[in-house]
Amino acid sequence: MGPQIDPVETSVVMPPRTTVVVIGGGIVGLSTALTLAERGVPVVVLEKGRIAAEQSSRNLGWVRKVMRSIPDLPMAIEAERMWEEMPARVGSDCGFRHSGITYVSRTQEEMAKHEGWLETVKGAGLDSRMLTRKEIAEMVPGGTVDWVGGITTPSDGRAEPQLASSAIARAAMAKGAVIIENCAVRTLVQTGGVVTGVVTEHGEIACDHVVLAGGVWSRRFLANHGVELLTLPLVAAVLRTEPFEGPADCAVGASNFSFRKRLDGGYTITQRGALFAPLTLDHLMIGMNYLPVLKAEWKNLRVSFGKEFFADLGLPRRWKADATSPFEKVRTMSPAINHALNEEAMRNLIEAWPVFAKAKIAQEWGGMIDVTPDSLPVIGGVKKLPNLTLATGFSGHGFGTGPAAGHLVADLVMGDKPLIDPTPYRLERFRA
Repeated sequence: MGPQIDPVETSVVMPPRTTVVVIGGGIVGLSTALTLAERGVPVVVLEKGRIAAEQSSRNLGWVRKVMRSIPDLPMAIEAERMWEEMPARVGSDCGFRHSGITYVSRTQEEMAKHEGWLETVKGAGLDSRMLTRKEIAEMVPGGTVDWVGGITTPSDGRAEPQLASSAIARAAMAKGAVIIENCAVRTLVQTGGVVTGVVTEHGEIACDHVVLAGGVWSRRFLANHGVELLTLPLVAAVLRTEPFEGPADCAVGASNFSFRKRLDGGYTITQRGALFAPLTLDHLMIGMNYLPVLKAEWKNLRVSFGKEFFADLGLPRRWKADATSPFEKVRTMSPAINHALNEEAMRNLIEAWPVFAKAKIAQEWGGMIDVTPDSLPVIGGVKKLPNLTLATGFSGHGFGTGPAAGHLVADLVMGDKPLIDPTPYRLERFRA
């Protein structure tokens, strides 16, 4: 089971027509719907299971600019502003706090990476700065590791994944959006080579535009329409503790663990230096596109071959509109908990800050991340499928940038001036 999500009462009535259909009820799809509804655009969100039940509620809750990929920095900057405005926008607290995010370094090599990034973002107006070992000890007291140094961005923060998407969904519905759960979209409807609607398990909806914000499922959906999307699944192991007095309010990341304070007084913890990689057929089919990142990050992947491969193989890769889709067979992707990775994270964390030995684990879960070869999302149109806009492949960063991504998608759908330059996110970059 995943984390307990703040429940939302959604619609059970599917309209025959709307202006925009959003496929996927995660934070990006819901943020898109909220932005459109605020502009008076009729929009329907179709979610195959429950809203935010996959990675949108299973992530770490970081809202981060520090060490952000340079092409992705403008969206991260806009997202931070939107998180700050979120309570007024949605009428409730999503848990966003400017608590800061700090990365600590054991080696000069790690420090050099932080210094290089800081030099690159000069002029961006960030409050990021390097830290000495003494400053780390003052900021996060009680540690036993003699860190070489670190980097911090005080204006970075955290929000609560189990609250945020629900609050956004309620606000979107209050402003006219329709959200329907347990309603999988099987295929797109095309008329004269242009997307004009969707076929769901409960019938057809006509529309002017479709947004695909399907997370790990987007690649399979597009492949059924003859479009290749380069994303591969990786699994993050996460745990949360019961409330206790920890060392700091800020989020801290090291090479082999991370932690951040939660609104409930506990901590969300992960083994930051490792992801679980259960092999699937897609890893074999498109893995060559990931060779550069594999060479750099191989030591951080825990690869396995087992039941996940055969479960994935059992899901159809081609189907028709009148056939049961894979999205109906698996309503919620809930990866097995990797207890070994969570135990490793706790050992590493306790070694650095012994106070965590007092922490009691309240829950563990796995979250499946859809990763692109350059770790940037795909946001934009599909030449082969006019009137379809993609918003997927967020590579584990979608929660933090979700509000800005939804705003950008709404701009592109409606032909408005885009919030930021969408060029780094175009689908065609992989072919180039």
